Amino acid sequence: MIVQLEQHITDEQLTSLRNKLTELGLKITEVKTQKARYFVALGRQEFDIRLVGKQPGVRDVHRVTDAYKLVSRKWKVHPTVIDLGDDVRVEEGGCALMLGPCSLENEVQVRHTAEFLASKGVKIMRGGAFKPRSSPYSFRGLGIEGLKMFSSVVRPLGIKVISEVLEISQIREMYDYVDIYQVGTRNTQNFNLLHELGRVDKPVLIKRGMSGTLEELLQSAEYVFANGNEKIILCERGIRTYEKAYRNTLDLNAVPVLKEKSHLPVVVDPSHGIGIRRHVTPLALAAVMAGADGILAEIHEAPECALSDADQTLNFDEATSLIEGCVRTLQLRQELL
Repeated sequence: MIVQLEQHITDEQLTSLRNKLTELGLKITEVKTQKARYFVALGRQEFDIRLVGKQPGVRDVHRVTDAYKLVSRKWKVHPTVIDLGDDVRVEEGGCALMLGPCSLENEVQVRHTAEFLASKGVKIMRGGAFKPRSSPYSFRGLGIEGLKMFSSVVRPLGIKVISEVLEISQIREMYDYVDIYQVGTRNTQNFNLLHELGRVDKPVLIKRGMSGTLEELLQSAEYVFANGNEKIILCERGIRTYEKAYRNTLDLNAVPVLKEKSHLPVVVDPSHGIGIRRHVTPLALAAVMAGADGILAEIHEAPECALSDADQTLNFDEATSLIEGCVRTLQLRQELL
């Protein structure tokens, strides 16, 4: 059960409500976020929730049977909107494009990519400064200085920054230089990291674990929400299966199902989903038609020279086709649905 508290609930009302919930045999966890204050109450279900709803200081009460409570769609009427400022949003009914290189390499690369995106009206640029690599000998990113350079180049062009965070210690040093923290597939169940990201007031995009279920993804999001951060984006990026013909199996079933289960926006990463450049754009368009609220894809001015993920990275001409195709597909989706 989720109990939404009034903004100005008094200490006396709070104590009285705690006593009432305890009397009903419920275990209470208080959650304070950027937007509201809640009690998540677990335990017996066989009672009239109006006994709670009529308590002073209670704004609303919802019975939620899902293991994940706060990210469930069962209690929140309106879908969550991630507002990045300057009229840039990730929200249901739209298709936010988050494009850029897998890895930040140098200022020239970043500037050329940012100028290209600005010319196409793309408002969010991805770029990795800290790269988790399977091989210890692969390029592992430019680090915090690269992220500072990234931010200084793209923000004057009106572009927001999304970049991956790997460790708790990086959260604070990245704070001034990102607009969205990205949690990669290897850290989806790094609960200590998720816990700390719940303490910041910036959006967090969480990728599905490479072998993770949708419920596990939603539970990861619950960790962030329960620790105070409601600004969460879910990302389907493909899962590891027995198929070897492509990098991962992009699960587009996840898009409508996640949107049924959760009020959080859902984006799709077709680059990692298939790992084959020529198929990235068709899968992006399929994701948009399936209802995705955004596309996260890798682009590079010269993919063959990219220091990471060259095989799945689009060049600027291919990126143009993806951008224009997503706009047309979104219009078609709106007409048909």
